[in-house]
Amino acid sequence: MILTTMGSAQARPTLRKRLENLFGRDWKVGYLFVLPMVLIMALLIFWPFVSAIFISTTSLNFLTGETTSVGFRNYQRLWTSSDFLQSMQNTIQFTFWSLLLKFVIGMTVALILNSRLPFRSLLSGIMLLPWIVPEIVTALAWKSIYDPMFGGLNPILQGVGIIDRPLGWLSDPGMAMGSIISVNVWKGIPFFVLLLLAGLKAVDREQLEAAQVDGANAVQRFRNVTLPGLRYVIVVTLLLSFISTFNQFGLPFLMTGGGPSGATKLYSILAYEKALGSLQYGPGIAIAFSVAPLMAILIWLLARFMRHDDRRDGASERGPGFADRLLAGGTWLVNIIIDLFFLPIQLVFAAMEWVVRRVRMATGRSPLQPIFRQQARSNAGPLARLLVLTPLLVFVLFPFYWIITTSLKTTTQISERRSIFWPEPATTEQYTSLLRDTPFLTWLMNSVFVAALSTLVSVALASLAAYALSRLRFRGAGLLTTLLLITYLLPGTLLFIPLYQTLTTMGVINSHTALIITYPTFLLPFATWVLMGYFRSIPIELEEAARIDGASQLYIFWRITLPLAAPAILSVTLFAFTNAWNEFLFAFVFITSESLRTLPIGLQSLVVGDILPWGKLMAASLLTAIPVAVLYVYAQRFLSEGLTVGAVKG
Repeated sequence: MILTTMGSAQARPTLRKRLENLFGRDWKVGYLFVLPMVLIMALLIFWPFVSAIFISTTSLNFLTGETTSVGFRNYQRLWTSSDFLQSMQNTIQFTFWSLLLKFVIGMTVALILNSRLPFRSLLSGIMLLPWIVPEIVTALAWKSIYDPMFGGLNPILQGVGIIDRPLGWLSDPGMAMGSIISVNVWKGIPFFVLLLLAGLKAVDREQLEAAQVDGANAVQRFRNVTLPGLRYVIVVTLLLSFISTFNQFGLPFLMTGGGPSGATKLYSILAYEKALGSLQYGPGIAIAFSVAPLMAILIWLLARFMRHDDRRDGASERGPGFADRLLAGGTWLVNIIIDLFFLPIQLVFAAMEWVVRRVRMATGRSPLQPIFRQQARSNAGPLARLLVLTPLLVFVLFPFYWIITTSLKTTTQISERRSIFWPEPATTEQYTSLLRDTPFLTWLMNSVFVAALSTLVSVALASLAAYALSRLRFRGAGLLTTLLLITYLLPGTLLFIPLYQTLTTMGVINSHTALIITYPTFLLPFATWVLMGYFRSIPIELEEAARIDGASQLYIFWRITLPLAAPAILSVTLFAFTNAWNEFLFAFVFITSESLRTLPIGLQSLVVGDILPWGKLMAASLLTAIPVAVLYVYAQRFLSEGLTVGAVKG
């Protein structure tokens, strides 16, 4: 009996040891923590994605109502479809110019804000304002500014003599694409400024000072010192922005609907019209999935870069890897673009130096003496930067000014175009009418409910998954981390059609449940990735000491790690709530009942045909943006830190 007991006692540790060797030391807690995230990824991302591939090979016979398999015919037809080819051309044009302008403007603003400048904190906050504005508010504000009859852009340009008659910025096929690109640039500048500014702070100041002592001018210091230090941030920022810009749906759809005459119809809008507008799910999904190979390559590249630091030590022993060579190639391409962009400026610098040296040699002075005295250069620098920044500040702030002033006008003032840029007199009539005559408060409560609940679920599950993937040892953690990053980068335009099919099958379409269970598909991966970066920064010695004292892994997570990560939790919570509050695509596709609409869809429904109640729309836009603005002001530091530290280098 004693021998049997001893044998069992020896067998139990041996079995536990075998399981730990097979699945990892922390496999029990690790699998338990990541299970909810895995289920969401499998049921709401992986399965709809796979089922959509099969649906894309089918076609609906409208005469019989039957769905038949057509193989890859839907994909083959795309390359002979003029609508598809035009939409891809529009998408490429939209993406290229948006990226180029956002990069140039974002880099300029980041360089200015990173220098010695009065009121730098205030100016930084102003330049980041477009980031917090809901997409529907952005679209309505700029649509009002562009309006040929009641907008503010035409009077300004006519007043300074640039145009001699009102222009139809969104109704002219030749001008509509440029107009929506400008809005996308306005919305995207803060993202570039935020990440590039974080990268600039990491550039070695001693190298810049040494280059300045050696006589390098500002362009040469930027080209040879700053740019090499920013190469990682630039590549990651451009790839992230390319993925989101190429798959843009909300802004172009809300502003033009793809018109006029298909001039702004991007591939995402065409996929929506084909699948949900014409009920041709197979061809519609085929349009959306036509860019899947490109997205797969970009996501793979981005995953390599975003996990570049994890491989750096091992790669240094084996020599440069693929990511290093690709990063060098990307840097070479960016250097060429920068050189071409700064070539005129460099020529101007060279010409000025040549003229000054010639004049000094002719007057017997030293040609190496500085053009201006040190004090004069110190005083002129900040002033020159403010002069460059001023038009960009006007570009950023004017839509906010337009929203406020238009919302304080009477309908008669707006229609008769009296006092275009200032309400005379100011009135709250539009706010009263909005709250009395529309279900605005219902939409508000719906948004609060959906955003709060989906954020709570996402952050809670993300905390568990992030802790497990960053702290615990179990088999499959590396694979899950890679899949998580891929899911985080997967565009919503590839998911909304298969998700619509899945939700319809589940019987929850046109309900808040549809939004609450689908919002974590984009909130959970991002929150998990950001929190992983924070958890890794917490000293592991604290957990090891608690483990030695006999604390369980769950106790360590709840009592030690989670309290230390409170700032990170707040950052992720606010960011997730902001994204859920602003979300348009899923709410637009999944919700049809007026009583269930969230604010973005409710505001869009106020536009009936060609009738646009601008005063009421601007009042609603301001009230929609205020909650997010309050959250942003309250936790600006946490949001900035969360995005720059966790999201990029998780």
